[in-house]
Amino acid sequence: MYGDSAAMRKRAAQLQEQSTDIRAMADRLVAQIESINWEGRAAADMRSRIHDRAAHLRDCAAQHETAAESLTKHVLEVERLKDAIDGIERKAGSLTADARTRIAQQRAQSESSGVTIDPNDADRTLDQFVAPTSGHKDWLTVELPGL
Repeated sequence: MYGDSAAMRKRAAQLQEQSTDIRAMADRLVAQIESINWEGRAAADMRSRIHDRAAHLRDCAAQHETAAESLTKHVLEVERLKDAIDGIERKAGSLTADARTRIAQQRAQSESSGVTIDPNDADRTLDQFVAPTSGHKDWLTVELPGL
């Protein structure tokens, strides 16, 4: 199987939490500099620098949010593909098992009656199918009669 959805969701939540923490840090920084009883050119320059730094922190927080959203979208796509792989794998297993059962019944009938009964092309294809490893992405490209 591909992608640990739980680990990715946990990381997305961490990124979102870090975003909140960084934004709060920017707010505290601005509040602290504004609460200082200091006047003059140096004070104005310091306040300006702090406001610039706070803006950079808020930009960083926004980037964390964007990363969290992107990771969440990725997790949804990974889960969609894993579900598709699982569905195809189950369906292929059922189809091949049914085809092998029909072929076995036809062989038994042929032996008992003496008349050769050949499997149809679809059953022959299903009988010869070599399945990819369980959960492998190659399941997404499997072509079988009935899929």
